[in-house]
Amino acid sequence: MTESRGIMTSIPVTAAEYPDFKNQSSALCTDVKCVIYSVANVIIFILGIAGNSLVIWIAGFKMKKSVIATWYLSLAVSDFIMCSTLPFGVVQTVTDEWIFGLFLCKFRYFMKLINMYSSIFILVIISVDRCVLVIFPVWARNKRTVRKATVIIMLAWIISAALSSPAAIFRDIVHNRKTKCVRKYINEQSHIAIVSCQFLFGFVIPFLIIVFCYVLIMRKLKFNQMTTSTKPFKIMILLIAAFLICWLPFHFYSFLKIHYKGFNFVKVLKLFGVILANANSCLNPLLYAFMGRNFKKQCYSVLSNIENAIEEEEEGREGVQHQ
Repeated sequence: MTESRGIMTSIPVTAAEYPDFKNQSSALCTDVKCVIYSVANVIIFILGIAGNSLVIWIAGFKMKKSVIATWYLSLAVSDFIMCSTLPFGVVQTVTDEWIFGLFLCKFRYFMKLINMYSSIFILVIISVDRCVLVIFPVWARNKRTVRKATVIIMLAWIISAALSSPAAIFRDIVHNRKTKCVRKYINEQSHIAIVSCQFLFGFVIPFLIIVFCYVLIMRKLKFNQMTTSTKPFKIMILLIAAFLICWLPFHFYSFLKIHYKGFNFVKVLKLFGVILANANSCLNPLLYAFMGRNFKKQCYSVLSNIENAIEEEEEGREGVQHQ
């Protein structure tokens, strides 16, 4: 990558926000990284589409409408869209070529960043909602409505789309020996600015808000003699932990690749960082199922456990409101 002082040049970068792993010697996927990436993403695609479809059906059509069901329905929609883009990356990795045209080149990475932003924003919304329920239970009981929750979710998606737009703007197709879907930043400064924005608004600020909310909640409950079920808290903590584990390596890699792209340890971090980031979209339904009421006795019924997990979250909030 070269840059002349005072001259704006287009810098193609083949590593995507969610980079693809290509086999350098053959059109067939025989490279170890290619095989690992492709197999992992096929598994994530199958589990993610199936699991999030179940959550969408249960939270959107089977359960009665509630604020918490609205939160989790939106989270499942975000994860479902993310999973639906994975086959494009697998095909590009296996064939070492982009065959889907300019629109899908831009759309794929646009949707990936929308998933990142919308997922963490929804976790922030749930955390703030829980904090308000604990700190201001009477106000929350009178003011929390499904309609307001829907408006908040729509605003979160609009902000996510605005923050994700650079992913589409700086994506383009180049034709050399093969067609590639690559990034074309104006210069290195624009690259650093975009990566920093993703880390700040897609990780640091949301994480600090979540921590602040739960510190307030714990301090409030510490002086409250009445107890409530801890299971809703466990579900939320697991969702947040899964997001942190899945996305922190990706953000770390995003900064390292600016100056150390050719180093082997960065390539390894890229492989696992991208897989973990993609995997976050299939983990949430699994967490609902495993945290559902009486999982050990009802492990044969995934549908029941997902519904129980969401119901327990709502019951936990109602319990807090009456304290």
